[in-house]
Amino acid sequence: MSITANIEEIHNELKPLGVTLVAISKTKPIEDIQEAYDAGQRIFGENLVQEMVDKYEKLPKDIEWHLVGHLQTNKVKYIAAFISMIESVDSIKLLKEINKHALKNNRIIDCLLQVHIADEDTKFGLDHVELIELLESQEFTELENIRIRGLMGIATNTDNEKFIKEEFYELKVLFDGIKVSYFRKEESFDTLSMGMSSDYKIAIEQGSNMIRLGSTLFGKRVIKHFKAK
Repeated sequence: MSITANIEEIHNELKPLGVTLVAISKTKPIEDIQEAYDAGQRIFGENLVQEMVDKYEKLPKDIEWHLVGHLQTNKVKYIAAFISMIESVDSIKLLKEINKHALKNNRIIDCLLQVHIADEDTKFGLDHVELIELLESQEFTELENIRIRGLMGIATNTDNEKFIKEEFYELKVLFDGIKVSYFRKEESFDTLSMGMSSDYKIAIEQGSNMIRLGSTLFGKRVIKHFKAK
């Protein structure tokens, strides 16, 4: 199937459910992203700042760019003028840097707090205690140019669906608790981003309202193998 057909199929699947699609376009060429755009997709997610900046400059300006990879504080300045959402905020230090550059650009930048839910050390994110400490810190209350829209999580990379289901369930329970405790009056705290190509159906069942799909839309990533000389 073509990228266009894939986009249309997923849009038709998600629309009745009220779930937002972030098309993960990392490593994908401009032509593929343009085809997805022409099929009606407007939100694209990138892992690397430099790759996002390059694509931002070459593609339509009404695209909403989401940064979904680990973000270093020294890279925030390159995307602060145009980024729609940073989904991978995992420290108060990073939030302060985003706030600083949002202020310089006279913007309020939407952010998701990334929670570590996977049984893997390689994944980034706040644990439950760190999340509460961040939200209760004096530093957090002083940030006026960021808006916390919700939480994001990446499940363990496993075929064990029961395991994945439990991780997503726990994140939904945490999301509901955080909303009641810290964002009760903020209607903007409304986003739970969880689910990728391999597990998005489970994520939606467990309450996700934003999913991040790459290979489902664009096909499998081509990994080049170079023969040693």
